[in-house]
Amino acid sequence: MSGIKLSICIPTYNREAYLRNALEHCESYDFDFPYEIVISDNASTDNTAEVVEEFIARGLPIRLYRRAVNGGPYKNIASSFHHAVGEYSIYLADDDFLIPEGVKAAVAYLDANADVSACHAPWYLYDEVNDRDLTTFYKVDEDIKFGRHDFVEVFQFLFERHIFPEIAIYRSSVLRSVWVPRDFCFCFFPYLAHVLDQSGVAFLKQPFYRSVVASKVAPDRAQTGNEEVMVAWDKYRGGLEYFLYMAAKRGKLSTTPEARAIYEEMCKVFTLNRMAVAVRFWAVRKDFIKAYELYTRMALGGMGDHPEVAALRESFPMLVAMQTLAYQVSATAGVDRLILSGMADPALITELLRDVGLPPEIDVTADLDDNDPIGIENTMIFAADMARRETFLERGYKPNMIFIESDLTQHILI
Repeated sequence: MSGIKLSICIPTYNREAYLRNALEHCESYDFDFPYEIVISDNASTDNTAEVVEEFIARGLPIRLYRRAVNGGPYKNIASSFHHAVGEYSIYLADDDFLIPEGVKAAVAYLDANADVSACHAPWYLYDEVNDRDLTTFYKVDEDIKFGRHDFVEVFQFLFERHIFPEIAIYRSSVLRSVWVPRDFCFCFFPYLAHVLDQSGVAFLKQPFYRSVVASKVAPDRAQTGNEEVMVAWDKYRGGLEYFLYMAAKRGKLSTTPEARAIYEEMCKVFTLNRMAVAVRFWAVRKDFIKAYELYTRMALGGMGDHPEVAALRESFPMLVAMQTLAYQVSATAGVDRLILSGMADPALITELLRDVGLPPEIDVTADLDDNDPIGIENTMIFAADMARRETFLERGYKPNMIFIESDLTQHILI
């Protein structure tokens, strides 16, 4: 035995400024048990090694391991877990922070519950710029323990509280079999199933992790988690189905047609709720085409009135149509001009087009007069009606470069 109680496992790659910030926080952790910091460097080309050596010199109990090549984030996390010698291990992103009191409480819980191999807990979304916790990612009312093979009970718990079991402190001994490649699933659902297959798991009320959503290092950076929620809904569903598959194979889940229908519906509802968050994120980015695509799936699934999409629903036809026009113009080689023909307020339409992505190098004008050059090869037209379209056709403009409203809206169905 190493005598180390906890291994804090930090994978990193070319993020020396974030790593420095994280290690400065580690210096303040006042754990009452021996711990180590295991850093796995994914073949960084910056000054990661120098930053680590500096903090080793300052007294932090760090062990650094460097991969010869960048193998992606999950291999790097696995590397840090493999090198851990503590009784327990926790993953810490190189831009996030631990909450020492929560960590100590979770470690004490594991010490007192030998039948539990993973302690999960809600985590804070933390605004470091303003030094405030925004919210917890999910909520747990009271500490709750599930026994080995309690797959159905855990699945119901995940479903009811919309829990993503990402943050946990593990008994290091289970990680060799738990943390394995699962590429077509949101891996944390399979990992939870793997732990539950061999021991109990607990969900604690007290958070022990802060996920930084606004960093002092780079306040405007994009977050990996936010990027994932915008595109990974089918992986979430895959993770849930993997979890249920394990339950069925262990004889803990009925696979009658009636039971399958119930769990299929639960997976669908869970996924659509996650998709609703993605709709909001895409709308914030002003990508209304993607938001509308997701809306169609939510509406078909019976969640077209979800609060995240209800406010957008009536705006979709105009916003998606204008963004589609901006796309069509910017996609066409050689086009540098858009004519708005017969529009009541061309200035307002131009402003909206710019707002949804029309490149600034595209010149937008109202109707041409007789002295304007024709410019057939470099001009697209948005015409108010079919009669105006016919006029432009007579002047020699290409038929597939003249759009009317129905070309842009006929497939936007609310």
